Amino acid sequence: KWKQLFNGKNLAGWHMKIRGHAYNENFGNTFRVENHKLKVVYDQYPNFNEQFGHIFYKTPYSYYIIGVEYRFVGKQAAGGPDWAFKNSGIMIHCQSPTTMLKDQDFPISIEVQLLGGDSTGERPTCNLCTPGTNVEMNGKLFTTHCINSSSKTFRGEEWVRAEVLVLGDSIIKHIVMGDTVLVYGKPQYDGRDKWVKQAGLQDGKTITKGTISLQSESHPVEFRKVKLFNLEKYMGNPDKLLHVLKLLNTRKQ
Repeated sequence: KWKQLFNGKNLAGWHMKIRGHAYNENFGNTFRVENHKLKVVYDQYPNFNEQFGHIFYKTPYSYYIIGVEYRFVGKQAAGGPDWAFKNSGIMIHCQSPTTMLKDQDFPISIEVQLLGGDSTGERPTCNLCTPGTNVEMNGKLFTTHCINSSSKTFRGEEWVRAEVLVLGDSIIKHIVMGDTVLVYGKPQYDGRDKWVKQAGLQDGKTITKGTISLQSESHPVEFRKVKLFNLEKYMGNPDKLLHVLKLLNTRKQ
């Protein structure tokens, strides 16, 4: 039932957009496959210079579980912002990369923020950030840009398994190593955002589907698995959907 979005061999099915560069221009060979891993690297960057990038899977989805296994490696690229230390993300409900403007830094989307900890201090992963969007949490509209999850801190270069349950414009759950760490719903466009304005999107309109992308934010990161379980066909049968979700939740972690 799981679809492997990353085949471990090449970037077939993926497209990229890096700030300041044309659609599908893989500046500096940022996104590459080595040793069966999808790597985001900066060895050909003289300076990061806010060249934020994203690699998008070709197919948009609405109801699904996306799962990745990731780790941060090496040192941050020269010129990368302090907040981008060990920082990447899974962007869901993204706009199409073909609609992004050349100088646009982030796609309009919901970001499942992937973070790594330093040698000291706490820094949870699978937080929520909202480029051009808002969500509802506990029945209230949440308009602050980021909120932390309840996950523990992962340090060094250890592999972390992150999953996201996405049910259209209703429920979204962030899951780390099998534990649910954040829940919210009603993803919607934020009419205050300049990219939303330029795209002509309606403020407050809920987002039911979109593309999925992985981030390039100046710290090298590797993905050894990117997979998706499509729940679309179960949405007309709530009992079947709950059964499938229970099976997925009780599988060997």
